[in-house]
Amino acid sequence: MRPTVRLVGAESHRQGADLISDFEQLYRDAAPQLWRAVYGFVGGRRQVAEDAVAEAFARAIEHADEIHAPLPWLYRTAFRLAVRELQREKRRPPHVPEPAPGIDPGEVQDVLKALGALSTNQRAAVLLHDEEGFTGPEVGRLLGMSAATVRVHLFRGRRRLRALLGSEEEIIDG
Repeated sequence: MRPTVRLVGAESHRQGADLISDFEQLYRDAAPQLWRAVYGFVGGRRQVAEDAVAEAFARAIEHADEIHAPLPWLYRTAFRLAVRELQREKRRPPHVPEPAPGIDPGEVQDVLKALGALSTNQRAAVLLHDEEGFTGPEVGRLLGMSAATVRVHLFRGRRRLRALLGSEEEIIDG
C-alpha cells in the first residue's frame, strides 16, 4: 500500500491543527515502510532506524512550509541521517543487530552483513526496490536520483549480493 500524501507546504500556509493532522496521517501511512527500509539499510540497528525516522518526521514538521513533496523528502532525510550515524559508528566497536519484531537477527545475519558491504546508494536502491516494492522511478524520486541511476545501482548491488551470498542455484546444487 502506497501512502497517500497531501502537499503540505505548497498549496497554502495552513494552520497548526491541519498541518499536524496531515503529518499524523503521513506518519501512520508511511512510517512503518520507511522504518523497514532504514532498518535494513543500517544493518539491523533498530535504534538507529527508529531515531532516523523520528528525526526525519520532526524535521519535516519544522520545515513543512518549504517541503513540496513530503514522502521523498522524508526518505532522503531519514537515509541521510542514517548514513551520518553509520559514519559515527565506524569509530566504535562492531555492532550486533538488535532484535526487531518478527525478525530473528540470527537468521538474517548473513544478509545484513552482505547488505553492509554494498555502497550506500546500492543498498538503498536494493532495499527500496526489492524489499519495499517501489518501482525504479519511485526509488529515484525518493532518493533524489534518476531512474537510470537507480537501475545501475540495482544491477551492481544485486550482482554484489549474489557474489557475497551465492545464488540460489549454487545453494541448491551445492
